[in-house]
Amino acid sequence: MNREATIDRKTKETDIRLSLNLDGSGKCKIDTGIPFIDHMLTLMTAHGFMDIEITAKGDTEVDYHHTIEDIGICLGMAINQAMGEKEGIRRYAQATVPMDEALASVVIDISNRPFLAYRVSIEESKTGNFDVNLVEEFFRALVNYAGITMHVDLLSGKDAHHVSESIFKAFGRALDQAVGIENRLGGAVPSTKGVL
Repeated sequence: MNREATIDRKTKETDIRLSLNLDGSGKCKIDTGIPFIDHMLTLMTAHGFMDIEITAKGDTEVDYHHTIEDIGICLGMAINQAMGEKEGIRRYAQATVPMDEALASVVIDISNRPFLAYRVSIEESKTGNFDVNLVEEFFRALVNYAGITMHVDLLSGKDAHHVSESIFKAFGRALDQAVGIENRLGGAVPSTKGVL
């Protein structure tokens, strides 16, 4: 099975090329022009056992919002495309991952019903010059284009970097489980309706 996708997306605000292999080994080559998100995507890739290459250029002189959101759009498109008809996938998954004092839970349903519930509240939202509130925008774009229902809950945590890291790692692990093949399905779509 070849579960790969390549997305090229260019707007007046961003120019992004992204390739994804869902059945990889955690290798990545990422250059978004935003070091913090490069770090988060690297963690997600490693702990989700996917292979990703991303190059992104955006209007970061304005702020990081457009670039972060559009990377989420492209990754969501790639996940959706790479899954094909979704035959045999497990569909549901959850992961709870600690990072020092931070503990985040990510629960996903590859349902073709995009929805993000993001229950993350921290007092200090900046790490360096990066506003971690943009993490929610990234995942909202991703679920909308991947067709995923996703719940993110911060169970504990104060440090913005640690909180973000636990969320990205948890998402990577949950996605790896959800797109994994369940042999007992015999290649069927995991829905009593017969379609997702």
